[in-house]
Amino acid sequence: MAPSSAERRRLAPAKVNYALHVTGRRADGYHLIDSLVGFPAIGDTVTARPATEGLDLVVTGPFAETLAEAGNMAENLVLQAARALAHHAGIAPQGLHLTLEKSLPIAAGIGGGSSDATATLKLLRDLWAPALADAELARIGLALGADLPMCLNGRPARITGIGETVTTIPPLPDHTLLLVNPGTCVATPTIFKALTQRDNPPLPDLPRGGFDSLEEFVDWLGETRNDLEPPAIDTAPVIGEVLAALRQHQPIRLARMSGSGATCFAIVDNPVEAGEIATRLAAQHPTWWIRSAPATSSQGTADGT
Repeated sequence: MAPSSAERRRLAPAKVNYALHVTGRRADGYHLIDSLVGFPAIGDTVTARPATEGLDLVVTGPFAETLAEAGNMAENLVLQAARALAHHAGIAPQGLHLTLEKSLPIAAGIGGGSSDATATLKLLRDLWAPALADAELARIGLALGADLPMCLNGRPARITGIGETVTTIPPLPDHTLLLVNPGTCVATPTIFKALTQRDNPPLPDLPRGGFDSLEEFVDWLGETRNDLEPPAIDTAPVIGEVLAALRQHQPIRLARMSGSGATCFAIVDNPVEAGEIATRLAAQHPTWWIRSAPATSSQGTADGT
């Protein structure tokens, strides 16, 4: 059903950590990271439409029930983002009905909640504060979570600090991302707590003019890692099973865990090959969540902006 003229919607794309190095820890407990992220056009959808009164949220989609079981829906990041933006704009968030179509697994290492919040901020900025600058929107987002600035950027970028420093990079070579989640929720604090080494080297230097080919990009990634992958596998061994299953399939160029898990990704040349691998994996592991989409270049964001 097409949205009405009074209804607005926005994709909240998944966030994929191609590489994630933990480089230190601040006195306040926040970990310092150096990460390269991308945003395939796979995600949740946030919709806003006028209501007679109040501010409410309805969650639909395949992971709605899981999200409801996981916590207090009144504190969902979509509602928190709406309230934070309304407060900043000096307005009462009344007469608004929000719908979150939850298509991404939760606690999955692909930024679902943060991306939902950033989609809400962008959506409601158009309605409530169209003159609000991106930098100010990022400051509002950072107060809600360290992943929000990178999700607000929505382009391939290098992320440093606790996640607040976002440096957009040249376009990545064309490729497709295949995402696989085994249905296991992994709590990010648990994985960081399990780290045995928190003072690791940063990412290697990126080529000044970008990567000339997918081969060059994959070779560069081969010199990187996800420092959260070993403790995540110790916590949830099924993550290792997902990685092993991905690496059995050709022509996958690289397979790695994203974020704190349990979602893993594979780099594949094109959507056709990714679709064929996804079909084989689904036949072997029918309970796993498996999706693929082309990676978004720096020329545009996965939500279309």
